[in-house]
Amino acid sequence: MMSSPSSKRTPLYDEHVALGARVVPFAGYDMPVQYPAGIMAEHNWTRDSAGLFDVSHMGQCFITGGDFATVAAALERIVPADIRSLVPGQQRYSQLLSAAGGILDDLMVTHSLKSGEKGPVYVVVNAARKDHDYGHISQRLPKGLKLIRRDDLALLALQGPKAEAVMAGLAPQLADLPFMRSALVTVQGMPLQVSRSGYTGEDGFEISVRNDDAVKLWRLLLADERVKPIGLGARDSLRLEGGLCLYGHDIDETTSPVEAGLMWSIARHRRAEANYEGAARVTRDLTEGVARKRVGIRPEGRAPARDGTEITSDAGEKIGTITSGGFGPTVGGPVAMGYVATASASPGTKVNLMVRGNAMPATVVALPFVPNRFKR
Repeated sequence: MMSSPSSKRTPLYDEHVALGARVVPFAGYDMPVQYPAGIMAEHNWTRDSAGLFDVSHMGQCFITGGDFATVAAALERIVPADIRSLVPGQQRYSQLLSAAGGILDDLMVTHSLKSGEKGPVYVVVNAARKDHDYGHISQRLPKGLKLIRRDDLALLALQGPKAEAVMAGLAPQLADLPFMRSALVTVQGMPLQVSRSGYTGEDGFEISVRNDDAVKLWRLLLADERVKPIGLGARDSLRLEGGLCLYGHDIDETTSPVEAGLMWSIARHRRAEANYEGAARVTRDLTEGVARKRVGIRPEGRAPARDGTEITSDAGEKIGTITSGGFGPTVGGPVAMGYVATASASPGTKVNLMVRGNAMPATVVALPFVPNRFKR
């Protein structure tokens, strides 16, 4: 166990230890990277059944102080997504951009089903960036609006093809919950906010629960034979096969949404309005094109290409860098993502990966490596 004395712990830390998890420091928290079965088995279990993840290190908050229209209008000055059109319970993926148009973080924004003191908009941000994000958003909210941290909430993710049946057994209405929508349910006295979302490429749910109820819910879900606990190792291999970005690797302050292939998250009318922070670069990248693009990479052979690996052309010229890489259990071989010069970004392009001074042949491929199975 590699826990750090300065790390924080989620309400489920003792549960992970009791299950034999290997705990490592991650984003300021002691988190389970794998359980005794191992990353490969956990990855495959999630693909075939239902994997349970502790993602309580993520940041949950609400924006309060006004009605939805007021809050949505304020957020649209901060993020490029279309927030105003969200109906109650609907959520949307977006990014925080710097004034220069680089990605400060990616996040999920939901139109709350019930406002009350929680606020009409619910936001989830990445663990490693949450203090930064809370400050960034708070500083840009107009007078009267306020960001409320919800450190009293834990977050669980149940992912995989059997997740629907498991959740429907606890709350039948969840079987019909559409992708990127949320519902408020009560299970065995526990009030839950459940969204049909996740970051594995599989169908599944993310469940916001009070810290005091987190252990009860965790044990309840694991009592189902279709559910097993899954660590951060398999979460990473699943999201990589799904072509999903990891902040700090595939996206960061140096990358724009256009380079990262995230323009699907910015509605056409928002591109035209260009009234959000960082819009100038996005507009320029769309108009003039970009020098590099995020792509999928399939190395030949069995050796994986890790983050930071240099990508070269057949002529030996450096054309890019790997940002995420590893073994893809479902693919049955190494997979990677990275940025390459736009001229080399077309699927089928042959490249080389410089591993320990040797040129390893690879091919640019379309993302995702494994088709996503979100229930749309």
